[in-house]
Amino acid sequence: MRTYLDCLPCFLRQALDVTRLIGADEELSERILRDVLQTASKMDYSQPPPVMGKYIHRLVRDSAQAPDPYASLKQSFNSMALRVYPELADMVRQADNPLEAAVRLAIVGNLIDFGTASGVSEEQVQREVDQALDNPFQGDVASLERAVAQADSILYLFDNAGEIAFDRLLLDLLPLERVVGVVKPSPIINDATLEDARACGITDMIPVVDTGSDAPGAVLEDCGEEFLRHYRRADLILAKGQGNYEALSHMEKNAFFLLKAKCSVVAADLGCTGGTMVLTRSGGSDS
Repeated sequence: MRTYLDCLPCFLRQALDVTRLIGADEELSERILRDVLQTASKMDYSQPPPVMGKYIHRLVRDSAQAPDPYASLKQSFNSMALRVYPELADMVRQADNPLEAAVRLAIVGNLIDFGTASGVSEEQVQREVDQALDNPFQGDVASLERAVAQADSILYLFDNAGEIAFDRLLLDLLPLERVVGVVKPSPIINDATLEDARACGITDMIPVVDTGSDAPGAVLEDCGEEFLRHYRRADLILAKGQGNYEALSHMEKNAFFLLKAKCSVVAADLGCTGGTMVLTRSGGSDS
């Protein structure tokens, strides 16, 4: 997905949010925001938004010497997600369609995103959990089920800390011997790293590699060779979140994207209303 003009205010809002999160003074905040404005004015809008996201958050980390501004938030939401996980697992087990329930709840976890909003609370996440099986949903779960059954190699691209525990609900229904998980190699917003995967029990379930890039989405031109080997070999991609949708939705690869449409630009690209839980396919063909 390319960058739209409506993405520009979001870039500036992200930069302002993180400067406030780290307690940057006015001088540093102004310098960072001016740099972001100047770079955004020159960027190639045919590139996906995560390209600019990488630049913004690398700039803040380097300028403020803050290697992981979202560290405490990530730990907090990992703990919260693990606390509610038994409740969620019961919801899946008792559902008429366990796979659809697991998909919906995995997508609910995508609400834990500090890149698309100024903040999210544990209470908001719990409200979404309570409504997960009834809220608007766009997607064909039966098509996903067939694709999983036919796939010899599945690559699961995780998105955020906290959210990654919700993904366990879907992983439990997949052929784990055929699944490899993907995280980020280093801190970028509140995206999940290997540390988060360990904390949430993912590494006990499946092998986990990283993208080799600190972009908030798998921008292939920026990814490392280990990830690219898995990506080329996989005959099915399951990708969580807006960043991965923005980075990969145009690729000719058999992929399902699982996300909550949290901004008007992505919602328009998906053909849905804002806030909808979405399971959408690109590339490949159903049979």
